[in-house]
Amino acid sequence: MPGPFTTRTLTISSGSSETVTDLTRACKEFLTEAAGGRDGLLNVFVPHATAGIALIETGAGSDADLLAALHTMLPADDRWQHRHGSPGHGRDHVVPAFVPPHATLPVIGGRLELGTWQSVCLVDTNKDNADRQVRLSFLG
Repeated sequence: MPGPFTTRTLTISSGSSETVTDLTRACKEFLTEAAGGRDGLLNVFVPHATAGIALIETGAGSDADLLAALHTMLPADDRWQHRHGSPGHGRDHVVPAFVPPHATLPVIGGRLELGTWQSVCLVDTNKDNADRQVRLSFLG
């Protein structure tokens, strides 16, 4: 039986465009090994200052809608004080205030308890950093 705490780091290559990457399958695969049929909590954490974790519906346009909403709220222009990187990159450092870098989710009987249309997603608006780490941790 696995121990009460297990963790794994995923490496995600998000490319050179803004992305919403569905992590649900990777979370479920991790829990198959880590949870051993137990109840507990899954924490999903991205240790980057310009990315976040969202629970949204994917595949029906919501992922594109989320990126569009972030563009509306946080335009990629020269208004930002943080100015290194590509033009408008300062807004990427504000994104985690709206899409937090973590989510803690219930696990019942070793299975991730999501709503019917919920997916666990990495939201990455930083075109300057294509490689991301996502830490999955199970406590049960």
